[in-house]
Amino acid sequence: MSQANQTWVTEFFLLGLSDDPQTQLLLFVLFLAVYLGTILGNLLLTSLVLLDSQLHTPMYFFLCNLSLADLCFSTTIVPQTLIHMLSRKKLISFTGCAAQLLLSLFFGCTQCSLLAVMSYDRYLAICDPMHYPLIMTWRVCGLLALACWSSGVLVSMVDSAFTLHLPYQGDNRISHFICEPPALLVVASADTHSSEMAVFLMGVVILLAPISLIMISYVCIIMSVVKMKTASGRLKAFSTCGSHLIVVIIFYGSAIINYMTPRSSKERGKMVSVFYTVINPMLNPLIYSLRNKDVKRAFWNAANRKLFCST
Repeated sequence: MSQANQTWVTEFFLLGLSDDPQTQLLLFVLFLAVYLGTILGNLLLTSLVLLDSQLHTPMYFFLCNLSLADLCFSTTIVPQTLIHMLSRKKLISFTGCAAQLLLSLFFGCTQCSLLAVMSYDRYLAICDPMHYPLIMTWRVCGLLALACWSSGVLVSMVDSAFTLHLPYQGDNRISHFICEPPALLVVASADTHSSEMAVFLMGVVILLAPISLIMISYVCIIMSVVKMKTASGRLKAFSTCGSHLIVVIIFYGSAIINYMTPRSSKERGKMVSVFYTVINPMLNPLIYSLRNKDVKRAFWNAANRKLFCST
């Protein structure tokens, strides 16, 4: 069919993760449980940090920003996915798809920058503890947080512009459960080379550059920890950074596979997306809470105060 006879797409049909009704029902239950856990975990962690004065430190300030980004990122994606799992026609308007694309990129890219800043914060706290209070002032923390959110705006605008400016005519079936650049570029009705290059370059900026800084920070941290004289000091340092490193591996690993590698199979691409769009926002507060004595202490203090007030 010639391009002249093709109509412009006004809505997209998301094929989802499966077309089997029983599998979709199972996925609905799992995704709903994960989403509820995401909301509860991130809200609880943010509340504890805000209410407990002992958690008013740079590390927990950045953690609050990460929880907010996680919560918004998940809410941009999961509710729409849940609705589609229960409906026969998994349709989303072009405008709705564009909005999801822009917002998910914004919050996702902000997470990338925040994780890098958090690694720098841990590097200073462990490798240069004497100068840490002088460097990580509240003014500096605020500027770093602002830079993280600004980077999300920049990258999301560039990726969205290069993805949405393409003509979409004829085929409107997207082999994915969300609208994101790699999936949309597959169904575009024009040469996508320039758009793919733009997405790749933005990936270098927001994925490869931060992960490189994180790796450098952790090399310095490991070298500093090894030099510690006491085993308890080494254990405490590794415990502090272990939770952050787990989050980094899950988030960056899955995102790099989708955005920074040659176009993979459609099935693998959307399955990999589940890790950084659905699972990771739930794991962040869970990992930080279970592996952090300060957060657990704040939780039990809050629970005891609540119990005392109720009696």
